[in-house]
Amino acid sequence: MNKEHDQAVETTEPSTNGQTPPPANGPIPPYPFVAIVGQAELKLALLLCVVNPTIGGVMVMGHRGTAKSTAVRALAAMLPPIKAVAGCPYSCAPDRTAGLCDQCRAVPNQTGKPKKPSVISIPVPVVDLPLGATEDRVCGTLDIERALTQGVQAFAPGLLARANRGFLYIDEVNLLEDHLVDVLLDVAASGVNVVEREGVSVRHPARFVLVGSGNPEEGDLRPQLLDRFGLHARITTITDVNERVEIVKRRREYDANPFAFTEKWAKETQKLQRKIKQAQRRLPDVVLPDPVLYKIAELCVKLEVDGHRGELTLARTATALAALEGRNEVNVNDVRRIAVLALRHRLRKDPLETQDDAVRIERAVEEVLAP
Repeated sequence: MNKEHDQAVETTEPSTNGQTPPPANGPIPPYPFVAIVGQAELKLALLLCVVNPTIGGVMVMGHRGTAKSTAVRALAAMLPPIKAVAGCPYSCAPDRTAGLCDQCRAVPNQTGKPKKPSVISIPVPVVDLPLGATEDRVCGTLDIERALTQGVQAFAPGLLARANRGFLYIDEVNLLEDHLVDVLLDVAASGVNVVEREGVSVRHPARFVLVGSGNPEEGDLRPQLLDRFGLHARITTITDVNERVEIVKRRREYDANPFAFTEKWAKETQKLQRKIKQAQRRLPDVVLPDPVLYKIAELCVKLEVDGHRGELTLARTATALAALEGRNEVNVNDVRRIAVLALRHRLRKDPLETQDDAVRIERAVEEVLAP
């Protein structure tokens, strides 16, 4: 795909949510998710993580200019707004009693009853983590301005605080500094960011869908961080001439008038929005039968997958796929369809192995999940 397809708008732009676009002097709407040509594996992985964020995010490895960042920003901009406590720097959910920050915990009023927080609707946050970011910028640090002007110790939230309940996107994640990788490993495991800086001690929620992208030619990702991604999508340059032509046509049309182009795809966008909402509501009721769960475990044993994240990810992803397709029960075919996405990055590395990881998984799937 042409590199210009990856040109993205600022992540702070409000979502159009398929409605009539703003006037010409308003913010430019992002490229519509439903208008992206091809890249079915990437789009499916992102949708499944939206339906069930506990899957653990997506690692996207592929050639440059293949719409990796465009897909992430387009999906987030399409999602319905979320409800958050007004004035909370971490966008805490008002309907949850667990996992709230200290500021949002219920404080009794004069009658002894907990105060009801003010609620606002905000776009799903999408935060870029730059490769050159400092640890203070990522985690947060002492608010120097307030310390100098007011003489008080206060906390200045970082990128992890802004990403709570949204997406944290890292482009060229395989080039990320080791000290930032260590931070992400801790936060991804606990969902809480702990900051100890110059007399400031803060704990705040930091649960987000971690999305990383990179070019395999530029180096490998540390195994510890790679294992934290639930799914691993491989993206290649599209070779079909008709699809490549369609990519250029759509991008030129978008560049000429992004508002009209967004409106053109509004119906498809609204259709996908409804599908996602229905899947999120259906997810708690989807049943994972024991025979399918046994097959999942057998598959991981067959592939000698270390640890148990493989089974957990397969179970969560297959359940999300069933919910996305409007079914209330997971079947073996669901596992077959998402096995490569969930296990590709969990196989043991054998320098003498000449077979591609995806081929190894597909062969094991045919043996274990055969009718």
